[in-house]
Amino acid sequence: MADEDLKLDHLFADARRDRLTLADDLVVRIQTDAEAIRLERLAPTARPKRGAWTRLFETIGGWQGFGGLVAASAAGVWIGFAAPTFLPDPANLLTAQDTSYLVADLGFDTSFLENTE
Repeated sequence: MADEDLKLDHLFADARRDRLTLADDLVVRIQTDAEAIRLERLAPTARPKRGAWTRLFETIGGWQGFGGLVAASAAGVWIGFAAPTFLPDPANLLTAQDTSYLVADLGFDTSFLENTE
């Protein structure tokens, strides 16, 4: 084991001594390309002007948010027009003069509320 470590140490020492160098013209080309790319990234890019509808659409959350908003709106309209029978009619609520509603108006069985004495 020690013999293998000694061989490995000699190989590392040889590698440190024999440093390879790049050709001068290759180094210049690499640095020129790197500088060109750096300057290209620093240059401001022209951002396209976004319209009001595009900004609103992105604010809502894109297609997913817009789809959820449409589904919730459709459900609200459906519940508003075809309300369940145990709920009072919204049109009557807006136009009614008498605003006193009892629990019995909801259509539930209210016999347990009656006084049996």
